[in-house]
Amino acid sequence: MTRQVFLKTFYIYVIPYFVLLTVIFSLMYAYPKPELHMMLNSHHTSIQDTFFKYYSVMAEWPLYVLALLPLLWKKVRWTLFFALCELTGGAILQILKHTINYDRPVSVFENYQDMTLPLVDGVTMYHSNSFPSGHASTFFMFCTCCVIILACHYSEKDKTYNLRSRLLFYASLVILLVLAALGAYSRVYLSQHFLSDVCVGSIIGFITPFLMYYLFKSKILKV
Repeated sequence: MTRQVFLKTFYIYVIPYFVLLTVIFSLMYAYPKPELHMMLNSHHTSIQDTFFKYYSVMAEWPLYVLALLPLLWKKVRWTLFFALCELTGGAILQILKHTINYDRPVSVFENYQDMTLPLVDGVTMYHSNSFPSGHASTFFMFCTCCVIILACHYSEKDKTYNLRSRLLFYASLVILLVLAALGAYSRVYLSQHFLSDVCVGSIIGFITPFLMYYLFKSKILKV
């Protein structure tokens, strides 16, 4: 990945993510956890319930299937890159989950009689191992891997790309960040996690691909 392409990726994907983190940290500092959770998911509609219910499931297996698609074009290295990131990030996440073992919202809110937790029909609720969110980590892991792969591919053909292709590349980075953020928020909307859980999960999913890229770029991505 050339320095110029890296800077474009940094400005369009990395900086907006850190701006989002700043907003999240500010909210977590300003409001107690239960009150913040109610603020973020108290406005439910049937359309949103259906969307987030099924969109959240993407992190359970569909994203892993999508990670296999490069094999159809003999891009084995791309799938290996995702697998390496997911295994590394997943190991870190599981260690934290079972070491810290915080209660999930549905358990915490049993102690708050004045607050009714909004739930979505048909969603199986979990009670333990809330921190950090594995779904949020997987969403950000997949999208960040895609960003790095797109940036490497774009870097190889930067000089031959026209304005339309460049705009498509920039738009792809923005879309991937939005898709990852929506996936993370779905866990709060469904009351499966608190904001702090998805925040740390997203950080793991965001940092791991960049770390794996710098450690193994010459072996996996051939950069």
